[in-house]
Amino acid sequence: MEPIIISPSRRRLLRASLLALSLLLPVVVVVPASAAETIQWSDITLLDGRKLTAAELNRSTVVIQMWASWCPFCMRQNPHIQKLHERDGKRLLVLGLTIGKDPQVEREYLVKRGYTFAAAMSPPQADQWFGKRRTLPEVYVVAPGGRVVFKEEGEMFPEDIAALARFAKRP
Repeated sequence: MEPIIISPSRRRLLRASLLALSLLLPVVVVVPASAAETIQWSDITLLDGRKLTAAELNRSTVVIQMWASWCPFCMRQNPHIQKLHERDGKRLLVLGLTIGKDPQVEREYLVKRGYTFAAAMSPPQADQWFGKRRTLPEVYVVAPGGRVVFKEEGEMFPEDIAALARFAKRP
């Protein structure tokens, strides 16, 4: 069999294409139990004025989405986060933490689209809980007791968001 010879210009194009493709693929990190940090929750005031207590968060399976109303990837993902909330909200807590700057703009975004999942301005502790944010959206699943068991950076496919229900408490 003869070797395939690729010109330097085609090699550069191939390399650039592979790099571009890799940037489009979401990064999925499943955090093994032994490696996970435990989150020390604090109370969170939601955009609608309700309060989620640290105790409530600590006893729940929490799906966290870091998002912003100006983020196009978040805009595509939020309807699927809402479906997860509607379908499995009794067995897990879906919480959006927005990095937007204006609470009124974020509230209007949620109301206009009919989103009912819990949402709050991202508190200063979020960096302590999840580390420095690298992209939007980011999704985390935190087991009861505060252990991070799942993390994904970047937009998720609808079926992957639906599959987060596997982390929900059994009835």
